[in-house]
Amino acid sequence: MTKKTLYLLGIIITILLGTYFFMTCCSCCEETTEITETKVVEESLPETTAYPFKFSDGSFSYDTNDNFNFNRSSSSILMPLSAKVTEGIGGIKSHLGENGRKVFDITGFYTSDEANKSAFPNLGIARANAIKNHLVAQGIPSSSLNILGALKEDMISSSENVFLGPVSYAFSNEHEDLEDEMKALYDKIKADPLVLYFNTGEASINLSADERQKIANISKYLDKVAGANCSVVGHTDSQGNRITNIGLGQERADFAKQYLSDNGIEASKIIATSKGPDTPIATNDTEEGRSQNRRTVITLN
Repeated sequence: MTKKTLYLLGIIITILLGTYFFMTCCSCCEETTEITETKVVEESLPETTAYPFKFSDGSFSYDTNDNFNFNRSSSSILMPLSAKVTEGIGGIKSHLGENGRKVFDITGFYTSDEANKSAFPNLGIARANAIKNHLVAQGIPSSSLNILGALKEDMISSSENVFLGPVSYAFSNEHEDLEDEMKALYDKIKADPLVLYFNTGEASINLSADERQKIANISKYLDKVAGANCSVVGHTDSQGNRITNIGLGQERADFAKQYLSDNGIEASKIIATSKGPDTPIATNDTEEGRSQNRRTVITLN
């Protein structure tokens, strides 16, 4: 075999071996290479609940996804309202004006884990009361509006801690025995008025459940009875100068009036006065008796 032939044979063998090893390595790579996909699992958040501004009565109906909104643990309406809600309020006003025996029921929702900082028994009633006051400001008589509260544990606020429309609405017929109902409510309030005991410098009033209900009753009576108003009378013990005590009693009465007004009772319906030390209910000879005399009484006139 010539040298040239051996040279050519070597080249062929080299090419064949190179091809073999190339194909073998690629095959191994294909068999052993594993592509791992990384999947990112995002935790799904619960969907925010939202209730529409919706109501109907006979041929009149209204429905929009917009509504009155509130922050968690708050009874203050978030402003501004949408144009659709404002339009719906105009419809309510017209319908009630054309149907004198109809009333509009506003039921505010709340959850048990919210902090109730209002003067009402629960945040649902406080929210309904805020909406009622807004409707009154738009010219709807308060006597045509009912406020209620309902516990709704399945409400979920938005990521900004806002409840979207935690309210429902309905038209109903005015109670035929409303006059008798209001007479009974008046007698109840007069027989057991709300009495607050606090020092002048206090910046807040902390109410029990029973005291909150008394405020709700007073508010209801003022809404339903034309010309009704409530009295807030400040009293003191007999220690010190009488003129000074009259002023001190007035400060306490004004403080309570402001509290009621801040919680949605119309200020023009609240008459704040002072009797100072003139009408004690206990002896001023003991500290216990004097503490009972330092009081502010809220009732109906």
